[in-house]
Amino acid sequence: MCSFFLSRDTDGSLFTFIAKRKYMFVFFFSPICEIEVPERLSSCYEQLQGYNLIERCTSVPVREATEDEIMLVHSSDYLEIVKSTEKMKQEELRKISADFDAVYFHPTTYLCAKLAAGATLELVDAVMLGRTRNGMALVRPPGHHSQRNAANGFCIFNNVAIAAKYAQKKYGLERILIVDWDVHHGQGIQYIFDEDPSVLYFSWHRFEHQQFWPSLKESDYDAVGQGKGKGFNINVPWNKVGMGNADYVAVFLHVLLPLVFEFDPELVLVSAGFDSGIGDPEGQMCATPECFAHLTHFLMHLAKGKLCLVLEGGYHLRSLSESVCMTIKTLLGDPLPRLSGEMAPCLSALESIHNVRAAHKTYWKCLLHEGNGRLKDLETTTFISALTGLILPVAYSYQPDLTVVIIGQNQSLSQNGISLLISLLQGLAQSQVLVLIQESESKLLQDVIKLLMGDFTPFLGNYTPASKENVQMLTELRQQLQQEWKMLQCSGK
Repeated sequence: MCSFFLSRDTDGSLFTFIAKRKYMFVFFFSPICEIEVPERLSSCYEQLQGYNLIERCTSVPVREATEDEIMLVHSSDYLEIVKSTEKMKQEELRKISADFDAVYFHPTTYLCAKLAAGATLELVDAVMLGRTRNGMALVRPPGHHSQRNAANGFCIFNNVAIAAKYAQKKYGLERILIVDWDVHHGQGIQYIFDEDPSVLYFSWHRFEHQQFWPSLKESDYDAVGQGKGKGFNINVPWNKVGMGNADYVAVFLHVLLPLVFEFDPELVLVSAGFDSGIGDPEGQMCATPECFAHLTHFLMHLAKGKLCLVLEGGYHLRSLSESVCMTIKTLLGDPLPRLSGEMAPCLSALESIHNVRAAHKTYWKCLLHEGNGRLKDLETTTFISALTGLILPVAYSYQPDLTVVIIGQNQSLSQNGISLLISLLQGLAQSQVLVLIQESESKLLQDVIKLLMGDFTPFLGNYTPASKENVQMLTELRQQLQQEWKMLQCSGK
């Protein structure tokens, strides 16, 4: 078994492939756990080979995380406990494993966990130093459940949380977004950053009114953070199984994207658990591998393209490997596949989305203008509201065969705004976009050509404040169209 990550070079043509085959990523000493198995990585590797993606990658060395790096998140006492397992006999390993929830120690667990964290940090370095544009770390063991003083849910060291702390310390970052699309709540990440406004943590997870593991009250939508961190913890609880493509896309459009465009992160980290995909025995959800391509495409427009995905769960080997390949194809800039199924969120998803937006309305300007028909904040950006709350929901509902963008002489958007619009619309119609632009707009034409060739990451920058009239017009238009386009029912009445 090998550990590796994939990342996109700055020229957009290659991915970086990390492999250290001498280390076996096997850390279970008995068949007690039947789902977190070495084949999770080998199946992904084989599928990458099948799609000829490995040959688009280049080899880079991986390393173990240092003790100081691990202690950016974990306590020294906990680190010593994990370290001590290297020399334990089987009965001792059974006993210490029983001290934690769903954890299975092996003498090589400590080494494997250090490699998983170290590979994640190498990916962060590559992206932050401009050696790569983005990337994906395929590692075991996963990390998002592990806490400061405890292993939890197959997780030893919290890879993504360590990466966030590492990026803050080494690169002085002030705003980091963590997106957790694993089907289980990453309570470890939430606890670590619960009072930290510099890290915005977003998680959707199977909840079922607190009946699904980890069965915590703080996994519900009203857990918004503590102290200075209020508003920076976003939980989207799924209260039924069977959530599909429309539900996942709706949450991104109506919850995540409006908030993160306002947050303006400098780095995006993804706890990429594919147990939220179709066929997985843990999640029991219905999102297809193609859906993860679209979610990745959305995130590529944040933080000037600085995006690092790190594998978490995923226990149906075919679904996992296909989803990983779809994600990596998107990072490479390949055309996005068409989404299957009716693009209409279910009632349970709508309820969760409305609850989350209501819980966070106090903390985010982009949500303040909604509710009771009052316009409470005029700093809301008309463009972002129109893009995520109207244009993209209608477009994803319609699923066009071709997208045509006409840019006239009197348009009021900035060049970056236009580029962002075009780039997001490339997620539709299998990325077939026709742009009609006036000849006089030569600089804009150059940017659009770069964009369509996959060579340009649009960055919106400062937003233009909305006028009361524009916000009112947008609200009324959305209300008029909600019956026809179900994806619009997620934002406001």
